[in-house]
Amino acid sequence: MRKIKVLIIDDSALVRDILQKGLSADSGIEVVGAAPDVYIGRNMIVELRPDVITLDIEMPKMDGIEFLRKLMPQYPLPVIVVSSLTQRGKEITMQALEAGALDFVPKPATDVARGLADMMLELRTKIKISANANVAHWKNKRFDSNSTNKYFNNKALSESTDKVIAIGASTGGTEAIKKVITDLPPSTPGIVIVQHMPPGFTKTFAERLNETCLMQVKEAENGDRIVTGRVLIAPGDFHMKVVRRGGHYLVELNNQEKVSGHRPSVDVLFHSVAQNVGRNAYGVILTGMGSDGAKGLKAMRDAGARTIGQDELTCVVYGMPKVAYELGGVERQIRLDNITQELINLYKKDKI
Repeated sequence: MRKIKVLIIDDSALVRDILQKGLSADSGIEVVGAAPDVYIGRNMIVELRPDVITLDIEMPKMDGIEFLRKLMPQYPLPVIVVSSLTQRGKEITMQALEAGALDFVPKPATDVARGLADMMLELRTKIKISANANVAHWKNKRFDSNSTNKYFNNKALSESTDKVIAIGASTGGTEAIKKVITDLPPSTPGIVIVQHMPPGFTKTFAERLNETCLMQVKEAENGDRIVTGRVLIAPGDFHMKVVRRGGHYLVELNNQEKVSGHRPSVDVLFHSVAQNVGRNAYGVILTGMGSDGAKGLKAMRDAGARTIGQDELTCVVYGMPKVAYELGGVERQIRLDNITQELINLYKKDKI
């Protein structure tokens, strides 16, 4: 079996050495080069044709964000960011995902010896996933320097909602979620989202979405009401459930055991929606590795909810939507570009 060719770009010689040794320990991975900056990295990409790139963001000469904005429209490749857990690190990691990075792995902040072992295991796993990812949609993409939506202050007032939209995603999901919810109007029913992401990053992700969306977006807190015009994102390392109290839907958070290998788990969210919202719900499963959310989406459909799966052509990783479709949980498979309008059509039709 052909090895996955990986190029490392990092200005720290120590980090390059750690990554090279850690990745080379996997018989399925071949580190074909290690560059100290993006200029050398660019030349190595042309010469070595890597399958996957690992990228540090904060580097001299040209930072990783600018590099991604130049690389992806011309030469789209799966890129995994290796970033710090500082607040600035979280912010620029979100920018990197918006600029085309496929995924990220946080550098350990404490207990470095154990943290490095965990980091390398996660990085090797994500490299193997990324090697088969579809990033062709970044070809010839133009980046808008003004990312703030001119309508972002037009947030909906808090109202009760009798409908709930539940969305689940993993690898490639940050950009897919952004694509789906950015242009949803403030009259949209309340949305609850699980995106596989570690603690700390979900808050930054929510804040960045809130700057560009017409709806209000926030990291969920225990007891938050699901209301028209609001998007609640499950915090990293916490499951999120939807419950009903009186005439209102609320979210409950817990840090119980992982489900389907994840916390937060899409399955936990979807099962709670099936049980407590039933036919008043809409379920959407987006790009991601594995099967998390597939059984939950089937439960939602069985309870009368309308369900959508992202199609194979537009998925970065056609894993979760594929399993959900094969289980019968997906009513319709739709291109990512069309999911927003399909949701609008569905809930407007139900109002009639």
